[in-house]
Amino acid sequence: MSEKKPSVLEGFKAFLMRGNVVDLAVAVVIGAAFTNIVNSVVKGIINPLVGAIGTKNLDSYSSCLEAPCKVTADGTVLSGIPIRWGSVLGATLTFLITAAVVYFLMVLPMSKYLARMEARRKAKEGMHEVIEVTELEVLKEIRDALVAQRGSGHDGR
Repeated sequence: MSEKKPSVLEGFKAFLMRGNVVDLAVAVVIGAAFTNIVNSVVKGIINPLVGAIGTKNLDSYSSCLEAPCKVTADGTVLSGIPIRWGSVLGATLTFLITAAVVYFLMVLPMSKYLARMEARRKAKEGMHEVIEVTELEVLKEIRDALVAQRGSGHDGR
């Protein structure tokens, strides 16, 4: 006899119903929506702060590896080898801000919440064990008292 192999559709359904896949899908959607907020913070707050020192547009920061560097307004390189380190700096700031916001607004509160829930669960388990031990001790005392009564009843007869 041969075992029935699961169909491709059944395997796909099992894959989709895993908790990790759903969690990942939610994370991607939230991350995409969150990107707009982070970009607004960078463009509205970080870039002007950097602009107080230099220019508001981090993409304009560059160095020339091979002179003379000539770049058009649309970014086409006419001559030289420009190193656009300002765009890397902007992307790095965006990443750090995103990571900080995700950590402090999502990860840290959730881990504290889960730790509290775990502590409550352990406290309830501890209380349940104390109650069970106490009940067990009482039952043993009742058993011993009954045995003692039976023993004294047989002697007196």
